[in-house]
Amino acid sequence: MIAEGKQCYARGASPCIGAGRTWSGAELNAAITGPVADVVFDDEGTADIAVILAGVAETEFEHTELARVLADPDEIEDWRVGEAIAETWLSDHRSCTFPWPDGRDERKSGSSLPGADLVGFQADDEGDRFAFGEVKTSAENKYPPQAMYGRTGLKQQLEDLRDQVKIRRDLVKYLGHRAGTAAWRPRYEAASKRYLANTSDVQLFGVLIRDVEPHEDDVRVRVDKLAVDCPKGMGIELLAIYLPAGSVAHLAANALTTRRGGSA
Repeated sequence: MIAEGKQCYARGASPCIGAGRTWSGAELNAAITGPVADVVFDDEGTADIAVILAGVAETEFEHTELARVLADPDEIEDWRVGEAIAETWLSDHRSCTFPWPDGRDERKSGSSLPGADLVGFQADDEGDRFAFGEVKTSAENKYPPQAMYGRTGLKQQLEDLRDQVKIRRDLVKYLGHRAGTAAWRPRYEAASKRYLANTSDVQLFGVLIRDVEPHEDDVRVRVDKLAVDCPKGMGIELLAIYLPAGSVAHLAANALTTRRGGSA
C-alpha cells in the first residue's frame, strides 16, 4: 500500500470535496519501487500474455522474440507515472479498482487515448459503482496549473463527466467490452445495475500530481463550481498530491532506473 500522505488542506462538502496531500521523498521512492511500478509496466497484463504464449515459443529464436515482446519499454513518459500514482492512491485509499489499464488499448507506445484516464469501480456501503478519474501531472509553478484549463484540461474533463450522460454511457460500454470472462465481471454487473437505475450514481475523481508548494487554489474554485447542480447520486473528489520539489521531471527516469535494479 502506498502512503496516504499528510493532508495540508481540505475544501468543500458532499457531493464535491477536495484536498491536498504531501509526500516525502521516501514515500515517493517506496511507491515507485513498488505498486506504482506494477501499474506503470502492467505486470499483471504481461503475466497474462506470458501464460498464453508459454507453449507457443519452441525454438531459441522464438523464445528470444517472446522475451522482447514481454520486456519493459525502454522509455516511458512522466505523465504515465503520474497516472499510476493516482490510480494506486485511489485503489489503496478510496476502495477503487481499475481493472483495464488504457495502455492495453494503445496501438503504439506513448499515445494518450481519449476518454477518462481511469475507468473502474468504487466499493461503498451499497456495493460497487462505477468510478471515473482524470489525472494531470504538472510541474508548473502556478495555482492551478495550465493543465486545469483548455479543451483537454481537468476542468473541462470533469465538467463533461458530470454533465454528459453520453460520455458516462460510453465508458460503461468500454468496460463492458472487456468484462467477458474476467474475474471482475460480477463487479461490473453490480455497478451496471446501479448505473441503469440512476445514470448519475457514479464517483468522479480529478487528480493533480504536483511538485510545488501546496496551495488550496489548485482545487478551491473547481470544488465550489463542480458542486453547483451536481446530479443527485454523484460524488466528486478533487485531489492534489504534492511530491518533493523537482520530482515530476524525473518520474519516468526514476521508474525505469529502479525497475532495472538501480536506486531512484
